[in-house]
Amino acid sequence: MKKGNLWLLLSLMMTFVLAACSGGESTSSNSSGEEESSSESDVKQEITITAKSEIASMDPSLITDTVSFQWAGETLEGLFRLDKDGNLSPGIAKDSSVSEDGLTWTFNLREDAKWANGDPVTAHDFVYSWQRAVDPATGSEYGPYFLGGVVKNATAISEGEMDPSELGAVAVDDHTLEVHLEKPVPYFKNMTVFITFMPLNQDYVEKHGDKFGTEAKFTLANGPFKMTEWNHGEGWTLVKNESYWDADAVKLQKLEGKVIKEISTGVNLYQSGQIDQAELNAEFVDQYSTSEDFRIAEQPYLYFFKFNQANEVLANVHARKAISLAIDRQALVDVILNDGSIVAEGYVPSNFVNKPGTDKGFREVQGSLVESNEAKAKEHWAKALEALGKEEVTLEILGDDTGTSQNAMAYYKDQLETKLEGLTIELVQVPFKERVRRGQESEFEILAATWGPDYVDPNTYLNMYLTDGQNNNMNFSSEEYDALIAKANGEYAQQPQKRFETFLEAERLLLEEYAAVAPIYQDAKAMLFRPSIKNAFATATGPEFEFKWAYVEE
Repeated sequence: MKKGNLWLLLSLMMTFVLAACSGGESTSSNSSGEEESSSESDVKQEITITAKSEIASMDPSLITDTVSFQWAGETLEGLFRLDKDGNLSPGIAKDSSVSEDGLTWTFNLREDAKWANGDPVTAHDFVYSWQRAVDPATGSEYGPYFLGGVVKNATAISEGEMDPSELGAVAVDDHTLEVHLEKPVPYFKNMTVFITFMPLNQDYVEKHGDKFGTEAKFTLANGPFKMTEWNHGEGWTLVKNESYWDADAVKLQKLEGKVIKEISTGVNLYQSGQIDQAELNAEFVDQYSTSEDFRIAEQPYLYFFKFNQANEVLANVHARKAISLAIDRQALVDVILNDGSIVAEGYVPSNFVNKPGTDKGFREVQGSLVESNEAKAKEHWAKALEALGKEEVTLEILGDDTGTSQNAMAYYKDQLETKLEGLTIELVQVPFKERVRRGQESEFEILAATWGPDYVDPNTYLNMYLTDGQNNNMNFSSEEYDALIAKANGEYAQQPQKRFETFLEAERLLLEEYAAVAPIYQDAKAMLFRPSIKNAFATATGPEFEFKWAYVEE
């Protein structure tokens, strides 16, 4: 952590607490960790927060972005739910067990879980949802990615070689779900909090067809809240779901989201009392850092460059290394961002996952693999230009059109053009949804990308760059890298120490030898947040923030 923000993080009582990396299972439905207000009051249990972009979809099979994940994650509940300490608290599953060989998981489901329309939530809803996610006809990106190679037959189904009914997820009865894996997966239970693993009511989904998840009236909740209004491009409204099995633990009556792209707009709305949370950038942090409303939430979200090696210049390893070395990351987080973000030291973030059997984090064990060094950048750039036979090069950086992103993008352009002679950077800034689409379709040269963990394990970051992997999308391929990831998840799947060491080796190869990507910084959100709001917290995976246990205090 950079020293300039250490005093701030230690001195502030954070409302948002970064979820720890424990995989334990708590037994209390009220697992927020704070005592609730013991007295009844007339204070309105309503919160309005910001979103940086429109919800792309409320269909869990199709969701790929953090905004949709946040809001769908408050309306849906899977087998488990993360509490504020990162533990798996009970969701639809009461408990679970795994066979000695690690291949068969059994989940016993609660009998009092219902959909908002009164239908019971059953094991069949999970089976249908998972089958739908890997069915090629659905067009899910994350279904084949998360279930493939994990749940038995998922890959063959997603490739059209088997029928979805042959997926290794079986409803033994209404309240017993049995899952058969292709191989032992140490982190499988943690994976089930990801949006793709949410249950779906088959009758409801099939009744609405392509309209499902596109409007409030075409959504169906089984979680703490349900969507009642969705004004596209502007905002949406969630209200307490009285049909939720744990409704007594839900104190909020209304949770609203408003799309606000400009930081200054959010601050003005917060100050006028129209919203209860607003993100801050460098312009406002110093102004509000001593306010009781000021909060910082540090998260394991990585901001980095993806280099599309289909581009002649970026196919050159010296060019990639030069670009990475040229960015002064410390000045970026200190001056441009000034929001608590920290310099990225590798591709697996800090404060995320520990070495098995120790309290030492992945980053602490590995050390820094990222460097900012102008002299070295110039050396590599000269080698790249010589190999390419060019004196001048133009490259595009694709990024979001939000205020914070625009500031960072302008900084990248200045850094690269100033330090790498002959390089011209053209900035392409588009709405978040369009940036995600172009990234998925490899329609970029350099992508200012982001990635947050889908489960608490190094694999969620490092398996992205397998040859032809669904989140590779940058024409990178290495047989050696593929073999390391395969070994970590195959031969060493039940040997934690060797598995961890293999991931360390894979990260070193990815960054030091190939410079396939360039980690820039690890995210933190500086924000204004009503001190009267309690028990809202950040999570390491799942929705970015959890509001199930939140309430407004007098």
